[in-house]
Amino acid sequence: MNARILGSILLTAFPPAVPAQSSQQNRPPIIDVHVHAYSKDERWTNRTPNPVTGQAMTATTEEAHMQASLAQMTKYNIRAFVVSNDYQTILRWKAAAPERIVASYGFDDPSTADLEFIRREHAAGRLGALGELGLPYGGVAPNDPQMEPYWALAEELDIPVGLHTGLAPSNTPYRCCPKFRTSLGNPALLEEVLVRHPKLRVYLMHAGFPYLQETIAILHMYPQVYADLGAIDWLRPREAFHEYLRALVRNGLGKQLMFGSDQMVWPEGIGMAIEGIESASFLTKEQKRDILYNNAVRFLRLDEKTSRLNAPK
Repeated sequence: MNARILGSILLTAFPPAVPAQSSQQNRPPIIDVHVHAYSKDERWTNRTPNPVTGQAMTATTEEAHMQASLAQMTKYNIRAFVVSNDYQTILRWKAAAPERIVASYGFDDPSTADLEFIRREHAAGRLGALGELGLPYGGVAPNDPQMEPYWALAEELDIPVGLHTGLAPSNTPYRCCPKFRTSLGNPALLEEVLVRHPKLRVYLMHAGFPYLQETIAILHMYPQVYADLGAIDWLRPREAFHEYLRALVRNGLGKQLMFGSDQMVWPEGIGMAIEGIESASFLTKEQKRDILYNNAVRFLRLDEKTSRLNAPK
């Protein structure tokens, strides 16, 4: 979920040639397409506990949060993080793990974004994605005319875009974001954008939850669209998440689903999110591997030989 909101409320892709840690040896690789980085956060000051377990927070600075998150990469053999939020902090993550971090530029309100900055950072080889685009928090629909230059640029540069879809924490319009509307998280609002930009690579963050039928419709009609399971794979009750995931898979969409943790300031959420996928007994081994790794390799167009995102065309 949008990290700034939760703060007020509660690749490139493959690792460098380093011997695997013992905890990695028996784990197949994973890619996490939904991670956040911050320079500061009020939850660190407040030491906000894990919202699911109540576990006390231990990483309460930028450096500690980065190191704890990178430790989770080692523990679970995560080959790549797509990281959003504070861009300069993301670049520090990238400097610490250059072969494993995909830097992503996000915003809630297009009027505050910098189109030329995106172009320059991409040309410099630092920027690999756009997102998280938390448009519902800014009161903006995906098909708002303000967004057209950004969709056009993403299509031109052939870079993936992570779009916030679905819900937010309870009372969001009252607590922090008066422009937020649940209806703006409906994936159906993306359809006209997809028609205008058929080569656009976009993934629905949070898999549109709880807009199941609209999510199914968009993923079916536009197979270039993928979805990540961030937040719902560990913050939602397990039974509800599995019910939603099962419906997506039963509708033949298993090849378009990607793993995302959306761990925010709780690095242990990464493992909880992985367990949310691995505990889904209705998924085959192949389906789990698709969600945890294979689909992201295909969507992000990773080059396993060079350990980098494929160069833009």
